[in-house]
Amino acid sequence: MLKSCLKSGLVEAGCDEAGRGCLAGSVYAAAVVFPSDYENPRLNDSKQLSARARYSLREEIERDALAWAVGIVSAQEIDEINILNASILAMHRALDGLSLRPQHIIVDGNRFKSYGNTPYCTIVKGDGKYLSIAAASILAKTYRDDYMRDLAADFPQYGWDKNAGYPTRQHREAIVRYGLTPHHRRSYSLPVGQMPLFADADFE
Repeated sequence: MLKSCLKSGLVEAGCDEAGRGCLAGSVYAAAVVFPSDYENPRLNDSKQLSARARYSLREEIERDALAWAVGIVSAQEIDEINILNASILAMHRALDGLSLRPQHIIVDGNRFKSYGNTPYCTIVKGDGKYLSIAAASILAKTYRDDYMRDLAADFPQYGWDKNAGYPTRQHREAIVRYGLTPHHRRSYSLPVGQMPLFADADFE
């Protein structure tokens, strides 16, 4: 069973991101603060859940959390500052959006940068260990999936409604055939980085 919090008695925010390994689209992150005695046996790492379970749990998280927020960093910003810095910036933006100031932060993974003077710790596979990080992973994943489905309506060739911008065979073959969209991360490795940027009209 996942734990409620790492630092008992503190207002603690759990953070996680989604979309770090994608070839296209923004990176999303979320921050969640639960009551210290919160329990929810259904919560787990978003990658271990079905889409239906994730969206059901999103409603529960937003209902039960003391505070929650989502942060976004665009593909253009990713190209400027790199994906690691962008992922951390997205988490900082999510923390900025909280209506309740955390006294401690727990982050999935092993990399983070100081958020003001708030103490933090990184936890490898934390989304499978702590409720607030698992909840953040679900919010980041579902809100990013919604965003990629919206983009897919304008760029259906890339299959973003199904692959969410990850480098599937369909996505890579579409890049070879149609080139890049304004939503692709041009700083990523071949075959993306050196392909021409097509205007929106080329997809009509």
